[in-house]
Amino acid sequence: MQLAFHGAAGTVTGSRTLVTHGGRNVLVDCGLFQGYKNLRLMNWDPFPFDPGALEAVVLTHAHLDHSGALPLLFKRGFTGPVFATPATIELCEILLRDSGRLQEEDAEYANRRKTSKHRPALPLYTEDDAQRSLRLFRALPFEEEREIATGIRVRLQGAGHILGAASVRLSANATSVLFSGDLGRPDDPIMNAPAPIGKADYVVVESTYGDRLHEAQDVEAVLGDTIRRTAARGGTVLIPAFAVGRAQSLLYAIYRLKQRRAIPDLPVFLNSPMAIDMTDIYHRHRAEHRLSDAECAGMCKVATMVRSVEESRALNAMTYPAVIVSASGMATGGRVLHHLKTLAPDRRNTVVFAGYQAAGTRGARMVAGESSIRIHGQDIPVRAEVMSLEGISAHADARQIVQWLATAQRPPRRVYLTHGEPGPADALRQRIERELGWDAYAPRLGQTIEVES
Repeated sequence: MQLAFHGAAGTVTGSRTLVTHGGRNVLVDCGLFQGYKNLRLMNWDPFPFDPGALEAVVLTHAHLDHSGALPLLFKRGFTGPVFATPATIELCEILLRDSGRLQEEDAEYANRRKTSKHRPALPLYTEDDAQRSLRLFRALPFEEEREIATGIRVRLQGAGHILGAASVRLSANATSVLFSGDLGRPDDPIMNAPAPIGKADYVVVESTYGDRLHEAQDVEAVLGDTIRRTAARGGTVLIPAFAVGRAQSLLYAIYRLKQRRAIPDLPVFLNSPMAIDMTDIYHRHRAEHRLSDAECAGMCKVATMVRSVEESRALNAMTYPAVIVSASGMATGGRVLHHLKTLAPDRRNTVVFAGYQAAGTRGARMVAGESSIRIHGQDIPVRAEVMSLEGISAHADARQIVQWLATAQRPPRRVYLTHGEPGPADALRQRIERELGWDAYAPRLGQTIEVES
């Protein structure tokens, strides 16, 4: 069996691993590269394999750095099945269409403003490409084993990251490889803990937070203090948030704060049509999270749902304290950019970044303290308070990753570290070797490795 690491090697985005056995090719994840421009430009490169020669794709979860290049794969010749959990399919139906629509809007904007060197600027793929690629999806429930190519079997187990998130076990002959996907935290207030490894000959594990431990941060307390402090000076709290997972965690925290009357009864707005749709999905997949029906309803009702562009624009004209949760989570696009243009220059306001900010994104630059950010061709001064809410991360930290690895019934022959910057990946490699005594290795982008059968 061969593993070829064509994404998320030396970086946290663009997850794509090609598995080859007996002349059959299966792709685990097909994500977009995000962050620095040099990474984003890689999305335009030809795939380093023939999309038409793939037997199947298996998705760990719906986030675009794992699923977002699927319409492009389809556009370039892939016609096989895409296996994913039912919740992941529901989320992808929203996320991929939205991604295609944004690609088209970005191209249209570049052509209108003549901001691209290309004449004309083209979308990476369209909403129609995304819609047609969705026809390839096939539901695979957790813990159900299925042959997806001759001699290659797959089983999905819960990863606890977001709804539908799975670790992917591929087996061929007597050899098994477990891909962790993005691992959730065992103590997450909403999602169930990741399932134990069981038996695996090789493990491919994420290393996003491989060099650090999550702060012992009381997220609700910190968020409550921030809201109270900002409201007292007449400002608005703006929280860029991923539509899937992060927005729901924030709404749940705000709901609990209001229940305890720990914050003023100020208005809360969820300004992301996609996040609104995502929140509804939580009701349909109760087995994957810890919330009761009442808690789920409270999370959904604590905010006014903002769908129309007109309603979104009206939020920028508010003169009273409020909380706005809006996508995207790293301020790379979406409605949150319009709020940043209005709110970032005002010292009364606070911008709260919740969780990981990939290098090169506006979120990372603002957290680092940059005094201005460029949005829609304008330099916007940052005078608002900027803070990072690290404790709300949906990724396991270094200790939690090692604890998860230790659930293996026997030591794997090797652990491969992906989905991490070089520093965190190497730090986790050393930690695994020191604490578990296991062989660990961080593959290079494009590297192909033969694993023993």
